[in-house]
Amino acid sequence: MENFIVSARKYRPQEFDTVVGQSHITDTLEHAIEESQLAQALLFCGPRGVGKTTCARILARKINEKDGSVSEDGFAYNIYELDAASNNSVDDIRELIDQVRFAPQVGKYKVYIIDEVHMLSSAAFNAFLKTLEEPPAHAIFILATTEKHKIIPTILSRCQIYDFKRITIEDIQGHLRNIAQKENIQYEDDALYLIAQKADGALRDALSIFDRLSTFSQKNITLAKAAEVLNILDYDQYLKIVDLAKENKIPEVLTVFNDIVKKGFDPHIFVAGLGNHFRDLMMAQNTSTIDLIEVGEKTKSKFVEQGQKWTAQQLIDGIEICNHADINYKNSKNPRLTVEIALMQLASLTANSDVTKKKNS
Repeated sequence: MENFIVSARKYRPQEFDTVVGQSHITDTLEHAIEESQLAQALLFCGPRGVGKTTCARILARKINEKDGSVSEDGFAYNIYELDAASNNSVDDIRELIDQVRFAPQVGKYKVYIIDEVHMLSSAAFNAFLKTLEEPPAHAIFILATTEKHKIIPTILSRCQIYDFKRITIEDIQGHLRNIAQKENIQYEDDALYLIAQKADGALRDALSIFDRLSTFSQKNITLAKAAEVLNILDYDQYLKIVDLAKENKIPEVLTVFNDIVKKGFDPHIFVAGLGNHFRDLMMAQNTSTIDLIEVGEKTKSKFVEQGQKWTAQQLIDGIEICNHADINYKNSKNPRLTVEIALMQLASLTANSDVTKKKNS
């Protein structure tokens, strides 16, 4: 059996132009290298899985590649990585400081990457201050953290700070699409969109989900399988319930809800999701707000079609009913009944308007 390499490692960017969604960082770093204006202490901060360590490693290689003094294989000797999560004592920092004093045997710079730097102890931070303020000409420090607020101000003031942003759903989806094509994996675009949405801006999380789903689906990633693996209620279930509610079919609505609960879905999450679905239907009624719906294009077209069947006021009422059930769920002695009452009210929305129409006629 061949050794499996996870996508996050297999497709880790090796050049700045292949880093996903951080062009404001990579362009600045490339220009700084080209113009020899790179600071000796840099702080990369931002959420997990957005490319901080990757950019640090690319930068470490590029610095020494610029003058051609280090070969492809030799640059690794000029990089020192320290995981501050497990090496956070003052002794660890002193050991690093001792190494900083020695110039590199090959190349112009030695690069020190300190990951999770916020985990360093107060004593370690203080021991590091002087070296960070006046480093040797051959030393460059790249600090990476997910929690900038935990770093003492005296460290922050000595660093050039780069804020990494969460990667957009579209950028993650595009990256997953490229990998799927390279790996000959069949996929639905809406399934990749759902993975990207679930990753919450972290590309590494998206790649982890992608690998798991690829294995589960035997390289045929569909929206239904993605929803099953991620334990997310399929959009089609919400579409079905809302269609039944439009036709005032209370028994059928309650039956579908019962089937959903039997599958292990939390009624509280269900009713919150249903409220969000009504919100999406309202956004789908107007071309200026349709882009506010965070679903794939195929699903979005279904929302547009369903949204046209409801009046704006009915959708507002639907949102309020679901929101009321969401708020009262935890305080209710019978939370399931709270959701069922909300569903019965939703299934009566159009019935009330039909009665009004008959009276007026």
